[in-house]
Amino acid sequence: MSDGKSQITRAEVDAFLAQFALPDGGNLISRDMVRALRVEDGRVTFIIEAETPQAARALEWFRAALQQALEAQAGVSAVSIALTAPTQAPQQAPQQAPHSAKPAPDGPPSLKIGGHAKPQSEPMNPKGVARIIAIGSGKGGVGKSTLSSNLAVALARQGRKVGLLDADIYGPSQPRMMGLTKRPASPDGKTILPLHNHGVTFMSIGLMLPEEKAVVWRGPMLMGALQQMMTQVEWGELDILLVDLPPGTGDVAMTLCQRSKLTGAIVVSTPQDVALLDARKALDMFATLKTPVLGLVENMSGFVCPECGHEAHIFGQGGVAAEAEKMGVPFLGALPISLETRLAGDAGRPIAASEGAAAEAYAQLAARLVAGGMA
Repeated sequence: MSDGKSQITRAEVDAFLAQFALPDGGNLISRDMVRALRVEDGRVTFIIEAETPQAARALEWFRAALQQALEAQAGVSAVSIALTAPTQAPQQAPQQAPHSAKPAPDGPPSLKIGGHAKPQSEPMNPKGVARIIAIGSGKGGVGKSTLSSNLAVALARQGRKVGLLDADIYGPSQPRMMGLTKRPASPDGKTILPLHNHGVTFMSIGLMLPEEKAVVWRGPMLMGALQQMMTQVEWGELDILLVDLPPGTGDVAMTLCQRSKLTGAIVVSTPQDVALLDARKALDMFATLKTPVLGLVENMSGFVCPECGHEAHIFGQGGVAAEAEKMGVPFLGALPISLETRLAGDAGRPIAASEGAAAEAYAQLAARLVAGGMA
């Protein structure tokens, strides 16, 4: 090498390839798609083997981007990446063992997240889960995910066996809020073992991909990912599974409501009129999909100054309670804005796991759900 830098090694190439998530989940290493890899005198050559010729054509942009990124790495003098696929359809596996293929003994599991949903006659309700509650909002930025993580912890502190599924696939923030970053294990490449923290059983698409990577998926892949996280995760025996939905009224919310037997939904909004306009759309969606609305929660209801104790209603006051009365649905409570809540979420320890006024607000919300038989 003319620049005097040490040449890249095969192990370094493997590690580099593992950082690039494929559009339909996993990476080239975890999915065993790399063939004929050679690393010699700074020259890197290998073949990406897709499942079908169509899949290979769809990955051309990925191959080009990967080659450009690899060429920019220190110790690399040249890169050649080819795309290929089997010319014949693979033989059908025996019916008695449709998933008999196993990953290499020393390799990572062959679990794939994301893809077209598979037809199934039964609702995609996890076994052993007594109740499923969806938490939605008509728009982003109203604190839906903060409420979901803190409500899960508050219910766990009241003795409930709680699961939390982060179904906000485009913006999975729950791993940070729950203090979990480890990739879930998959002993057989099909079953996913969830993580646990703060007394909550937890799963998120954010655990399967690098934090900075965007999920660029269309509807069928979103539905497939949701189906996998509902039915392939070993949730165990739970009193309640909270599902943190993406904001709005898109594919994930529709799929969950249509293909699961839900206990109901909670809609989160701030008191301001603009947020309530979108909250009404979420209420209409749940009504259209025949999903019971268990109640509305007013988030960011007020801010108490830590210096002087003055309470300011930055986004208005009482709007969600009035809307709940107008729509004939329960009002479950108001949650304040607090610096402690934000700091606790960023630190991976939800405020509901501590003591104080903010934690008490979530404890009261959890108690209302338990008392009403909803959790």
